Amino acid sequence: MPETPDAKTRTGHQVIADCLKSLDSSPGVYRMLNAASEVLYVGKARNLKARVSNYARPSGHSARIARMIHETASMMFLTTRTELEALLLEQNLIKQLKPRYNVLLRDDKSFPNILISA
Repeated sequence: MPETPDAKTRTGHQVIADCLKSLDSSPGVYRMLNAASEVLYVGKARNLKARVSNYARPSGHSARIARMIHETASMMFLTTRTELEALLLEQNLIKQLKPRYNVLLRDDKSFPNILISA
C-alpha cells in the first residue's frame, strides 16, 4: 500500500482513531506496531472498540503509555469468540513476540489466576 504524504506525520493518536472506524464490540487481541513494524504491545479486550478508544484520548495516560502511543504507527486486530480465548491468545503472543511494553506477562515466572466461586 503506497504511503500518503501525511502517513509519516500522523501521530499515534491519529493512527489509533483511524483504526477505531473499522472496529466493533467483539472480544479480541490488538497489537500496536512502530514504524519498523515491530510489535510494541499486545493487549486483549472484552470489547475491542471500547478498549482501543481509551488509547485515542489525548491525555490521562501514564508516561509509559503516552510514549507507547506516540511510537504507534499501525495496529493489528484479531477477533475471538470469547474473552477467555482472547486472554489465552494474548498470553501466547506476548511470550512469542516479547513486546517492549508488555512487562507483566513477558516471562514464565507468573501465571494469571482465575477465581471460581459458587
